[in-house]
Amino acid sequence: MQKLDLKNMALTERIKFLTAMIEDRLILQAFKKFYAEEVIMHENQNKCIEGKDNCRKRQEEFVLGLIDYKNTAISNVIICEDKSAVVWDIDFTHETYGHQSLQVKVIQHWNSDGEIISEEYFTNEN
Repeated sequence: MQKLDLKNMALTERIKFLTAMIEDRLILQAFKKFYAEEVIMHENQNKCIEGKDNCRKRQEEFVLGLIDYKNTAISNVIICEDKSAVVWDIDFTHETYGHQSLQVKVIQHWNSDGEIISEEYFTNEN
């Protein structure tokens, strides 16, 4: 895995590397590389998950339950200062959730070390 200097990398480049890892199905590796210890994640109206260990557990539960990961495509990216918004079109089959074809809007806030400190997901079916 390539060593990246996130702190000195432009946000556009960080987004490029992060999304490429996700598209390559390296979701847990991307989480390890790009997320801060104090990260907070929030999906739709669900309770926030705080801290990298807790968020990683949630990511692992999702990834380990994947049966088929058919498609990931980015339809839009917006970057403004230390925030980014990425719109994903995702198609997968999961042992718990079944087949899902979703559009996921992700809003990320990045710290001065180049790591994600908060991430909010808005999901709706395509």
